[in-house]
Amino acid sequence: MAFVTDKAELKPGLVLFRRGDVDHRMWYCRIKIPKADRYKTISLKTTDNDVARERAFDQDADIRFRLKHDVPVFNHPLREVGREYLLTQEARAKRGEISAARPKKVRAVIEGALDRYVGSTQVHLIGDELWGGYPAWRRENGAGRHKRNGVREVSDDMAQAFADKEAERRTKVQQTLGIRILRPIEVKPSEERVVPYISDSTIRFEMSIFGALMNYAIKKRYVPASQRFDERPKLKSMRRDEFTLEEYRKLHTVGRKWIAEADKPSSVWYRTITYNMILIACNTGMRPAEMKNLRWRDIMPAKDREGREIVVLFVQGKGKSRKLVAPKSVGDYLERIRVISKATQPNDRVFTNVTGKPAKTLYSSLIANLLNEANLREGTQGVPRSTYCFRHTYATLRLQEGVDVYFLAEQMGTSVHMIENHYGHVNTIKHADRVLQGMAGWELPQPKPDDTKAKASKAAATRDQSKRGQRNNKPR
Repeated sequence: MAFVTDKAELKPGLVLFRRGDVDHRMWYCRIKIPKADRYKTISLKTTDNDVARERAFDQDADIRFRLKHDVPVFNHPLREVGREYLLTQEARAKRGEISAARPKKVRAVIEGALDRYVGSTQVHLIGDELWGGYPAWRRENGAGRHKRNGVREVSDDMAQAFADKEAERRTKVQQTLGIRILRPIEVKPSEERVVPYISDSTIRFEMSIFGALMNYAIKKRYVPASQRFDERPKLKSMRRDEFTLEEYRKLHTVGRKWIAEADKPSSVWYRTITYNMILIACNTGMRPAEMKNLRWRDIMPAKDREGREIVVLFVQGKGKSRKLVAPKSVGDYLERIRVISKATQPNDRVFTNVTGKPAKTLYSSLIANLLNEANLREGTQGVPRSTYCFRHTYATLRLQEGVDVYFLAEQMGTSVHMIENHYGHVNTIKHADRVLQGMAGWELPQPKPDDTKAKASKAAATRDQSKRGQRNNKPR
């Protein structure tokens, strides 16, 4: 190294030196890591030669102690670990192991909230205090989008900063949708100087990324296994609301009217596609990612054991694939899309934009518009409904009809445990007669006599009587 001056080897693998490219005269040491082709350079923070030698030997001893007790030798800020982790996620997305959108979401968290919180902190210094303190810090330094999470007062400067950030977010959404922005989008801060709290579901997602970074650091041996954070703080769970049967029927009615009110051919096209996609989602339980990946070649007509026409769909998403069955009506909805689509080759995606290119957002803004028209945007918990709610609607209606939870789990590509956890409330309603048993004015319905069994018993008795008569009439 050309900038090294006053170099002195204290022992094999331990070099003392000064730097010629700086103004100060501080000493440095360079230590060879045993059994590895790596070196560590450390500033000794002294200009005294004797003190520098003593500190250099201390640093050498410290590194050997770390190696012996499996303590990381090199310091890594969480920001650096995050960059390495992102590269692994992008590689997984290219291999098709995770969705292409996943690395983007991970990047937003790592380069956003986590970077502000502990981006410059050495990963080996992150302990229970920093981990457990994240929810409180996030609520205090972030702004949500819905007041149902509660609100807090902020300074004028902070209110303006949050408004600017929201304007930036809206601009990105418009650009993603391909909408031309003629003038910059502006968002004015609330006159009350209040902002909503970050939702617990957002904090939970961000902490899952935080935990993944720490697990990655353990895997790379940057930190010991004791820094794995398996426990999550108790946060409020906001379950996405499904549509009731009445709401689903209303969505049908309003959807047809919504299409008829479109004033441009392109609007009619998009609304027709969106309406039929909703019907398909509610009758198959497909995930949004699975609908995005659906191609015309993945749709196959078939018949069940009774000879009735059905549709078999091969779906892919979350790194998995499966076949699911759907009623013939789903085939009709798909055919409506095929008739007006510009992409109908076997390898083409089913859900596209008006030019035939794959839909990136699955018409999320159009769905929000339709739900607002039907006054169904928010569910009973006050949570804005999204495309995922159609999957919940499918599961709820199927369970209400008595479909076995095992078959439903297979159909939806999830576990029985997940079905039971998320839809336990359906069983309570379905078995209300037994839940309310014994309450005043409530009695279990008496079982009706089985006519089939009664007729079979009567026929058997008649046959027996006839046989006895025949035996008695025989000559002796």
